[in-house]
Order: sequence, then C-alpha cells, then structure tokens
Amino acid sequence: QVIKCKAAVLWEANKPFSIEEVEVAPPKEHEVRIKIMATGICRSDDHAITGAVVVPFPIILGHEAAGVVESVGQGVTSVKPGDKVIPLFVPQCGECKSCLNTNGNLCSKTDLGTSGGLMADGTTRFTCKGKAIHHFLGTSTFTEYTVVHETAVAKINSAAPLEKVCLIGCGFSTGYGAALQTAKVQPGSTCAVFGLGGVGLSAVMGCKVAGASRIIGVDINSDKFAKAKEMGATDCINPKDFKKPIHEVLMEMTGGGVDYSFEVIGRTDTMTAALACCQCNYGVSVIVGVPPAAQNITFDPMLLFTGRSWKGSVFGGWKSKDAVPKLVADYMNKKFVLDPLITHTLPWTKINEGFDLLRTGK
Repeated sequence: QVIKCKAAVLWEANKPFSIEEVEVAPPKEHEVRIKIMATGICRSDDHAITGAVVVPFPIILGHEAAGVVESVGQGVTSVKPGDKVIPLFVPQCGECKSCLNTNGNLCSKTDLGTSGGLMADGTTRFTCKGKAIHHFLGTSTFTEYTVVHETAVAKINSAAPLEKVCLIGCGFSTGYGAALQTAKVQPGSTCAVFGLGGVGLSAVMGCKVAGASRIIGVDINSDKFAKAKEMGATDCINPKDFKKPIHEVLMEMTGGGVDYSFEVIGRTDTMTAALACCQCNYGVSVIVGVPPAAQNITFDPMLLFTGRSWKGSVFGGWKSKDAVPKLVADYMNKKFVLDPLITHTLPWTKINEGFDLLRTGK
C-alpha cells in the first residue's frame, strides 16, 4: 500500500523547507518502512541546504531519528512491524571490507560521499506532485514515513523514549564514539574539543567517561560554556578573547599541547588548529565535523613528521547495527544522559524555526 503523509521537502538549495503531501511507496525486498516518531536537526542537514555537502534536489533531508516499523519487504528478518527502531545513515551490510574488518565501520553501502539519493535499485520511494524526490543518506527522516534498507535500521529496546534516543542516530554517538572508539582517550589525559554544539558536547562526555583529567572546550560562542562544564569540560576558552592563534594558547595552557583534540565544527581552519594544538610527538587529533565540499587543507607536514596522528571519524567509529542497540541499552541503564543535549522540542511542521535556532547557535 502506498502511504500518503506529510514531509518536509527541500525543492532547491538555500530555500526553506516546504511541508508537502508525499506518497511513500511500500518497501521492496530487504527494505523497511518506518513511521518516524522523533527526529533531530543536525548541522550536516544544514550543510546539504547550503551546498557545503552536495546533494541532488528535490530531496527529503534528515538522518537522526527514531520510529516504529510500519511494514517490511520480502526477506526482512531483523525487524518486524511494531518494533522500535533507529535508522542508520551508516549502514552495516556485514559483507564489505569495512564491515568485515574489526577496525572498520564505514560500510560501502553508505550514501555518504556518493550523494546518489536513491535506494539500492536506483529508484526512490518518495513522490510529490508527480515528481520523484531523492533520499538523503539512505534515511530521510524529515517525513512522517520513510523507507530504508534492512542494513540501515537497528531494532532497539521497546521501552526506550524515542524523543530522546533519536540522538543516538547521529549526534550523540558521533561525538561520544570519536572520544571512546576513534581516539581511544586514555585515563588522566588532556583533551581539547573545538565546537560545543550537540556533537561537541557528546565528545566532551566521551572524554569524561574515558577518564580524561582535563577537557578544554573551545568555541566562539561563550553561551555554550555553562552547558559544556555541566557535561564535563574543565576549562572553556573563546578564541576571540586572545590576540594569538588558539593553538598557541592551548599549547601554553597544557605545557606543550593536549594528548587528544577533536574538531567538531567542519571548518578547515579549525581542523589545522586542532592538529597543531596536540602534543608534537604522540598527540592525536580527530576530525569529526563534516568537511566542506571543494575545500582543501594546506598545512606544514612537519606537524605530522614529528609523530602526531591525524584521524577521521564517521558515526563515532561504531559499527552501527551492532552498536546502536547497545548504546540505547546503556542510556536506559543511565550510563550517560541525553537530556542536556535537547534544548528545544518543536512540532515537526516548525522545522524551519528549528533550523533558525541551529543557525543562531541556540
């Protein structure tokens, strides 16, 4: 059965979302149709709107959500109608090189970096006003119903509050895992986190859980500092308060650089600053923010020659289908909190207001 429902369609770049009636086709073989109950707004969605991340239009964005399985296609065994689930923008097929490697998590079935905007068979499940609408990162959560591949959905605890655990679909897991999985922060170490949005705060939480002795938050919006300290930051600094480059300030504060740094913004200048502020021989810097399209980094290779490591992290390094149910269980067992990451809750028809709040740093 085709489902008619409401969705936030983006017809072209740099325009507001338009709430439209869309038709959502039934799931094909190995596909799952989900009723979306809650979705978060992530800066990566905004990057798609502005063109910093290249996507085909028209499109239904959104990739951080939780919902309930409405129906399943032929051959689906891992979920059934009525199950509570989180869609996965990094799938886990279990068969590609990254899935088979214990150190890998970036499944080759992901739409990340390819921006095809279609299902595996090269077609879309969304139609609006007779036009085919593209999918986003294989998830498309700014809609009442979506269709995902079975490799891109995780069944979670049926008692989990969907309006909170939706954050495990991207923001929380991405920051928390960057500290625990990618950097493998050691007890007693010093860390710097550039960017104190939801993902940055989750990185702060990961550093704290790992036992870091000093966690320095860096942001040009000092309004973020109180929340960062509540989540575990020991110091917070605003680059606008200093005459000298921020990496020099951090070097002085820590007597030669931090053990671990995290860039959680998605800017090339802060990526090089984060690399430069970590200890010259054994420091590890992790790029967590999505880099802008068509921009390259120029840096002094001596920064790496002396021994620093520069790493990237997608979805916190977690193998999605395996990790998401466990992270939800950890949340239910109070191993971490999500409430402080939620600043506003809006009816989803006010999605444009939500993006305004994001852009103004609120």
